[in-house]
Amino acid sequence: MPAGRPRQLCESHDRRLSYNGGYAEYIVAPQDTLARIPQSLTYEQAAPLMCAGITSFNALRNSGARPGDTVVVHGVGGLGHLAVQFAAAMGFRTIAVNRGREKEAIARELGADEYLDSEAGSVGEALQRLGGAHVAFSTIGSSRAQADLIQGLRPNGHLLIVASEHQPIEVSPDLLVFGRRTVSGWYSGHAKDSEETMEFAALKGIQPLIETYPLDDAEIAFQNLGKARFRNVLTT
Repeated sequence: MPAGRPRQLCESHDRRLSYNGGYAEYIVAPQDTLARIPQSLTYEQAAPLMCAGITSFNALRNSGARPGDTVVVHGVGGLGHLAVQFAAAMGFRTIAVNRGREKEAIARELGADEYLDSEAGSVGEALQRLGGAHVAFSTIGSSRAQADLIQGLRPNGHLLIVASEHQPIEVSPDLLVFGRRTVSGWYSGHAKDSEETMEFAALKGIQPLIETYPLDDAEIAFQNLGKARFRNVLTT
């Protein structure tokens, strides 16, 4: 999928990006902050697509990867299970990475061509044996694991990070200089990006895997965030 030009990035502290009323029956917000939901998507399906979905879709379509390129999705969780679907639908050779073998079956069902168990050894070395990655998309906040991913990039490869544990990533400059590899981050997107995410998902049949809770059980949903498979959604 050709990479589009990223829209202007707003400062995260800009109050115009946030409007109160998330748990209210009604909310007033400017039209340009809203995203139209395709008729083929339910509200429950759309909700994660405007959070984990836009982050994964928008990052991947601006990653520089082209159809046929090898793209690694690091972490098969809330973001990763959508990233695997988007990557496969965009025509990438998709490699899913996660700890253990528990999520291998679901990763392959969602479209992964290969699966790597990060507990079985260096993921970077394993990726090199598979020919190296054009893009490694990290949805897991582990600086150590992200540093290992850099070793698995092909020349001109790109590590794209959307999750952080707020610790430095230790990497040899030689890996960057002699392989012309790059490391960068990505964060969500504009309301129009959300709309395009949902349109693409509807077109390709991409759906978040969710567990729903009535609004009265919001506290239970929050307490179970770490157990979600893969996103908790509140309903009225």
